[in-house]
Parts: sequence; structure tokens; C-alpha cells
Amino acid sequence: MSAYRTVVVGTDGSESSYRAVEKAAAIAGDSEATLVIACAYYPADPKDTAQAADVLGADAYQVTGSAPSNEILRTAREKAVVVGAKNIVERAVVGAPVESLLALVDELDADLIVIGNRGLNTITGRLLGSVPSDVARKSTSDVLIVHTVR
Repeated sequence: MSAYRTVVVGTDGSESSYRAVEKAAAIAGDSEATLVIACAYYPADPKDTAQAADVLGADAYQVTGSAPSNEILRTAREKAVVVGAKNIVERAVVGAPVESLLALVDELDADLIVIGNRGLNTITGRLLGSVPSDVARKSTSDVLIVHTVR
């Protein structure tokens, strides 16, 4: 098997997604590959953000525009450097996580996408689909689903 050249990893700022970043960074570092850390977000007006915060509680950070994405990417970069990634690109992308990640993989001709397993074994994930299962099903590149949540 040849070494990967471009590794894409998605993060939403959760601890489990940072575990996926660390795994992707280790792979990229070992392969001397480019690591692309992506964070998908939706721009939102303040009224929608307030309503989402009420409903989502601790997960509300995911819907508050691009400023949190920039902070999430900065934190992810720091974690990636610690485990050995050297060539790191940060990308905040507007849109739904699955579609944004897959579009980025296609745009960059990436050969590996790494994602955490959060949501994979939940009732909601089983009924409506989850980011990891949708990415695995739709991706044209290799997919590594990291066990970040047991």
C-alpha cells in the first residue's frame, strides 16, 4: 500500500473529533502527507443562534458562525502538531458536514478522509444517518472511522 499524500479530517470542536484529528495527524506525519483539517459551519443570524442554543445546549457552538470554526481549527492544528503533522492546512467550509467534507476531498483529490465515530451508534444515527456512516457510504477515497466514542 502506498503512503497517503493528502489526508482530510473533519472536526466540530468536540473532544471526540479532536481524537480523530490526532489520529489523522499521526498518519499524515508518518506519510509526510498534507493534513487538511476541516470544520463545517452554517452562517446564522443571532435569532436563529439563540434558538439553536436553547435546543442544542452544549452542542450549540456548532451553529454560531465562522468565529468558532476558526478557534476550533486553531485548537485542532495545535493537537496535530503535537502528534507529528508538519504540513497542515485549515479549512472552514460553509455547509453540512458530510457534503462539505466530501466536496473538499474531491476538490483536493485527497486519498484519505478520517472521521470520528460519534453518532454512529446512536438511535438518531441509525434512523437518520450519521456523519461517519454517510461519509463512509458516499466517499470516493479511503475512509478511516476512528473509535473516538465507545
